[in-house]
Amino acid sequence: MRKSYLVVQLLGLLSAAAPRLSKCGNKLLEPCFCGEQFVDQSTMFVVNCTNTGFTNTDVLLDLPEQTEVLIFSGNHIPSLPSNLFGENAYMSRLKVIDLTNNGIREIRGKTFHHVANVERLVLDHNNISIADEEDKNFHHPRVFSNFVNLQELHLTNAFADNTDSALADDLHDIFVNSNLTKLYKLHLEQNEIKNFKDETVFCDLPDLHDLHLGDNDIPSLNFDVTCLRKLRYLDLEFNNITEFTQRELDALDALATSPGREENLQVEVNGNPLKCESVIRRFYPWTQTSRVQVRHLENLECAQAKYGKKYPVKVMSLIESRHVKISQSLTVLLAVLLCVLISLMVAYFYLKRDQMRSRFSPILEAITRKVQYTTIEAQDV
Repeated sequence: MRKSYLVVQLLGLLSAAAPRLSKCGNKLLEPCFCGEQFVDQSTMFVVNCTNTGFTNTDVLLDLPEQTEVLIFSGNHIPSLPSNLFGENAYMSRLKVIDLTNNGIREIRGKTFHHVANVERLVLDHNNISIADEEDKNFHHPRVFSNFVNLQELHLTNAFADNTDSALADDLHDIFVNSNLTKLYKLHLEQNEIKNFKDETVFCDLPDLHDLHLGDNDIPSLNFDVTCLRKLRYLDLEFNNITEFTQRELDALDALATSPGREENLQVEVNGNPLKCESVIRRFYPWTQTSRVQVRHLENLECAQAKYGKKYPVKVMSLIESRHVKISQSLTVLLAVLLCVLISLMVAYFYLKRDQMRSRFSPILEAITRKVQYTTIEAQDV
């Protein structure tokens, strides 16, 4: 009885494993899941090789032709070779490539070959280097050139730590040479970006709607936004911005009111060390009149100096307290003015008392005489 039970269990495990192997169609893909899953509100054929311990990309040379989503993350792949999916491969149905957290340091030229239909590329949490010891300007400006239909590019924490300012310049070269004319969303969070020497760094992305630059070290809006005519969301949270100049605010206004815009512009600025004085004097009044929507304005904080240290203060609380102080000041001012007015009136009447007496005496006498006549008539009755 025991043996027959074990046989039944074994047959069950084999039958469960068989569909996986047959759908993957490649023995190297045994650690992976291959099959249909519900992704992005539709059923798609997924190959998922997450945390499978791969140390090279040979397994990707023979993916099922029907693959629509490739998730190859949590492995150890320091270098992506040329022709990642094979020299003659044509992944016509592939829409999503996710290479998150693979320790990738280098992406060689022509790595992505025959991926014209891919719409989303994810390279988050890698260690990509833009320069090596031999060539300080090393990078592949056409690294994304085959993604002619790419709509989303995810590069959150994608580059090596302590990447210098050349990153921004190299990104510009990549955007110029890769012809990403359909790129809709770009993520560049957590990359230690400090500045953009070339203000036009994003101007070669004509269809860009969402630009995520949060968790960097950007000190100001030091790039051109007016060229991004379709931009609808700009994420600047948790950077090193201390204030917005009038020129920067004017640039945002110009973009928000540019002809032909179909969507409102939203900006996220929370988590920056904004100076309270600048926020109260310039930024907050601008938010009340601008067509740009500052998201989560009710939670915005600024840095206020007290006892030699800076403390975060809720901007709305600061605004309300200032309104209360102004209201109290106006009340006190009105009370003082009223006292002064009463004092002036008393002083005036005192100084003009003789003239006032002579002017009003006949009237008072007439009123008194009338009262006396009325009293006498009442007594006669």
